[in-house]
Amino acid sequence: MKVLSLFANIGVAEAYLSQIGVEVAVANELIDRRANLYSQIYPETQMICGDITNNTVYTDIINAAKQTDIDVIMATPPCQGISRAGKQHKNDVRNLLILPVIDAIKDLKPKYVFIENVPQFMETYIEVAGSDVLITDYIKSELAGDYDISVNLIDTKNYGVPQTRQRTIILMTRKDICRKWDIPEPSDSLVSLEDAIGNLPPLDPFVKDVSEDELLALFPEYYLKLDAARQVSPWHFPPEHIKRQVITMIHTPTGKTAFDNEKYVPIKADGKPVRGYKSTYRRLRWCDPASTVTMDNRKISSQNNVHPGHYLGTDDNGDVLYSDARALSLFELMRVMSLPDDWPLPHDANSAFVRSIIGEGIPPMFVKRVFENII
Repeated sequence: MKVLSLFANIGVAEAYLSQIGVEVAVANELIDRRANLYSQIYPETQMICGDITNNTVYTDIINAAKQTDIDVIMATPPCQGISRAGKQHKNDVRNLLILPVIDAIKDLKPKYVFIENVPQFMETYIEVAGSDVLITDYIKSELAGDYDISVNLIDTKNYGVPQTRQRTIILMTRKDICRKWDIPEPSDSLVSLEDAIGNLPPLDPFVKDVSEDELLALFPEYYLKLDAARQVSPWHFPPEHIKRQVITMIHTPTGKTAFDNEKYVPIKADGKPVRGYKSTYRRLRWCDPASTVTMDNRKISSQNNVHPGHYLGTDDNGDVLYSDARALSLFELMRVMSLPDDWPLPHDANSAFVRSIIGEGIPPMFVKRVFENII
């Protein structure tokens, strides 16, 4: 089974497909940096880098897909103009990127189509021929004659992924194909954060605004822990934080926000208390799947990013102490996204870049489960 992947980014969604006999034969990505990294991870895929709305690029994509006789189009158009995490401008041109996807479906007539986006995709209008129309209604009006179309709202935590991540999934089956593509049945049990990362070595945060002596005074085992973590994965190392944020998280229990601390509240550089949502400065819970991974996943001050930690006891003042006062490492994020431990990420990949990209992706374990339904 051969796939054309549109808006492929660095290929997070594709991570398991080759294991189940699915070949991503052709991929398209707009941004050079992403396309280059994709090609390093998936060297056998023909990557066409460029703007799909450009006629030359679009033609190259269609011709390559025809030459390889693709069976499936998988499209994950950008969500920044739609997602509640973005500005949700009605006229964001990225919302119109569904149009070349529809054109590609008409030109290639694949057996199956997989379209993924944020939940708000089902509520978003675009302007077509001077009229506002829901994206999902427009898809049906253009393609329902040739395809059976199902629009689904799912949460990836119900499909073996240790992360709560709601998505709109549109599956299409060409009407002459007898096996209809449906969303798989949800799992009976959830994969918790402890299941996913509980066996990984602990890490102390790297505190960037102190000297090395001060760092070791705070965390005497910093380098011992870092060495142990590196034995597991070169991507298991702590992000950088500032001391005042680290201190407040040291005294914040598992599953709690530092805003609930009576003594060690989050403070600004001038010593004044930080004002923010209680979803920030918050430790995750071991017993649940992780919260939705966002692009801004390096910061303690962003939403639901902090490692759950372990209770260490109390200090000389009787204040409680918890380990891992940091955001998740890149390797922990990879596991939360259900990426395989041996995903061939090049050793020289920029970790900050990869972290942000992971926050855009769809967990590949879910994609695998969906594709298994038509294998």
